[in-house]
Amino acid sequence: MRIGVFVCKCGTNIAGTVDTEAVAAEALTFADVVYATSYMYTCSEPGQQEIQRAISEHKLQGVVVAACSPRMHEPTFRRAVEKAGLNRYMFEMANIREHVSWIGTDRVANTGKAADLVRMAVAKLRFNQPPSCVSISRFFHPGCRSTSEYWL
Repeated sequence: MRIGVFVCKCGTNIAGTVDTEAVAAEALTFADVVYATSYMYTCSEPGQQEIQRAISEHKLQGVVVAACSPRMHEPTFRRAVEKAGLNRYMFEMANIREHVSWIGTDRVANTGKAADLVRMAVAKLRFNQPPSCVSISRFFHPGCRSTSEYWL
């Protein structure tokens, strides 16, 4: 598998307490990671275009974004990888803003913890398999009264 890692600086939100370049450099030592970079605002349109460019240029098969909460931008990144031709589920996110930069001020410790979270996301992604798409026209639901009633 060929994995790309994108570490977001989020302005100084993350970069103020985490050495994002060091996290990206360490990510290059992880199994299957062939591309890693640090970017100012990965969720921005240019940031998403950078992800899409890297997927194409480096023939990436999976993407990890280390940034803010998945609740905030996971759909954004899933759409970005899908636009580049990857299955949207070949993407993982490491929350290094809320779980690292917002809770500690020790830059060295924060950088190490951020790298660990990226390592875990990469390890998880290595075992992901894109789900098969199945078209179901009729489905019997146990709650139906007879086989002539179907939930679509």
